[in-house]
Amino acid sequence: MSDKIMGIIARFENTADLLSAAEKTRDAGYNKFDCHSPFPIHGMDKAMGLKRSGLGWLVGISGIIGTSSALLLQWWTSTIDYPLVISGKPLFSFQAYVPVTFALGVLLSAFTALFGMLILNGLPRLSHPVFYSDKFARFSDDGFFLSIESDDANFDPRQTAKFLESIGGKDIELLRRE
Repeated sequence: MSDKIMGIIARFENTADLLSAAEKTRDAGYNKFDCHSPFPIHGMDKAMGLKRSGLGWLVGISGIIGTSSALLLQWWTSTIDYPLVISGKPLFSFQAYVPVTFALGVLLSAFTALFGMLILNGLPRLSHPVFYSDKFARFSDDGFFLSIESDDANFDPRQTAKFLESIGGKDIELLRRE
């Protein structure tokens, strides 16, 4: 049975304390830490030092690719590959192509948003060090927690515990794999 230390977790009283703790943790040089709360906290990304996600750019580019591909395919089939003049209409009548063009653009954007979000967030992650804590179950109701993983360059069990205590952490617990 392995008794490896996976990280450390501390509870904070409210959102202001957690936000302040995130800033202090970031300023102390910790990189592999996360904040857990029952609801989103405005300004937490900035407090943790997280960069803006590139997912929006990926979704936008895939939408343009989907739209362009649909329009190009319909233009090619009706104008070059199999040209038919029906009721005197021009070979390239783009108004008829709008529904398919729109649908393919939205479809590709939606798939990119879903799979891009999963990949960029490292999901699915079926096991996380915080799941080894009994106290962590409170986070979905009224708990505000900050966890630091053991593979952080600055992690030392004793020093990190003292640091969390100094910034107002309560119920500090080492997370061990059972």
